[in-house]
Amino acid sequence: MLPIDDKVLSEHQSSFAFDQTVDRLSEAIIKAGMQLFAVIDHAANAGAAGLEMPPSTVLIYGKAEGGTMIMLASPASALDLPLRVLVRQDADGRTIMAFHPVAPMLETYGIPASVAARLKPAQDLLCKAITR
Repeated sequence: MLPIDDKVLSEHQSSFAFDQTVDRLSEAIIKAGMQLFAVIDHAANAGAAGLEMPPSTVLIYGKAEGGTMIMLASPASALDLPLRVLVRQDADGRTIMAFHPVAPMLETYGIPASVAARLKPAQDLLCKAITR
């Protein structure tokens, strides 16, 4: 296993079960005025291919007002925008939420941390949604 640098991946244990975590995150995203662009259920897709994997879902979300100016400044940043969050169940049955912290992620595209930080509240609300 490779070590996970908190600049590359931020993981948080949810206080809630898997399905409830996905629901809480979806609701928090929508309530904050962002769009939930896609929900990708990796476990269901694996099952359709005759494979098994623990519950694992990616939510793709964002708001044009936040991401467009960044993509205009650095078109390649569209590879990582809109934002996404992974919800997965680990081997011990815990529900884990993970995302790439926005400032270090966008720094690779030459976006100043002060500009990227404008998207940080979108990730902070996710952390709040999974905490009792």
